[in-house]
Amino acid sequence: MLQKRVPPTPPKSGVKALHTHAMDNLRFIRTTMEATTAFTAVPGLGGVLMGATALAATYLAHVQTTERDWLVVWSVEALLAIAVGVFAMVVKARATKIRPFKGPMRKFTLSLFPPIIAGALLTLVIYQNDLDFVLPGLWLLCYGAGVVTAGAFSIRIVPIMGLCFMIMGGIALFCPASQGDLFMALGFGGLHILFGTIIAWRYGG
Repeated sequence: MLQKRVPPTPPKSGVKALHTHAMDNLRFIRTTMEATTAFTAVPGLGGVLMGATALAATYLAHVQTTERDWLVVWSVEALLAIAVGVFAMVVKARATKIRPFKGPMRKFTLSLFPPIIAGALLTLVIYQNDLDFVLPGLWLLCYGAGVVTAGAFSIRIVPIMGLCFMIMGGIALFCPASQGDLFMALGFGGLHILFGTIIAWRYGG
């Protein structure tokens, strides 16, 4: 009587190796997609909140009696705006299934902050040399430059917003020093609220 032949069972190590290879391929595909995808987690509502705090800071700075106190108000506002922006980006990134500070978000962040850091260092030099009247224009220019460069990894409206900040900063440099607070309100307040509203409406959050 002929015995039924049972096919040999493939070794478990081979199955495990196949599974590992498949997982490696999936990781590679996900990493490649993240590297080539635009960063869409720019926070619209976060931008609106940053604009609102900037308007409040404009009033507080305007009523100060010394340049030092004026600078302190805007320094605190800058730290607050950064905290709000980063928090809002992380929240929106997680909501849209983007890994925080990975892939396009990492490129966005690394492109945004160098011009801002440069502006902070220039601020110290300018303050030490009693040239405070150029600070509103300088801040708007540096922030706008950071948004433009970061916008290369994001949605199209982001670099447009950056260009608006740069244009306003350029104009502020050639206007009387007494109008500095006005440009700060229009720029960090008005532009943030305007573009933040557009981003929240068109891209969510």
